[in-house]
Amino acid sequence: MPEVSINYDTCIDCKTCTRICPMGVYKDERDKVSVVAQEECIACMGCVGACPVDCITVVE
Repeated sequence: MPEVSINYDTCIDCKTCTRICPMGVYKDERDKVSVVAQEECIACMGCVGACPVDCITVVE
């Protein structure tokens, strides 16, 4: 199972990952985006490529 992580030090909370992820791995919480369904990740890397500040890491 891929391991998804967000570097909150560089995340600008643009929510691009929540819109691009086809599996619903991310959820827009009140003050930040969270990884809520890591087990659903298919490692398509769409979120990694779409993140404007490169704060998402997916390790298979």
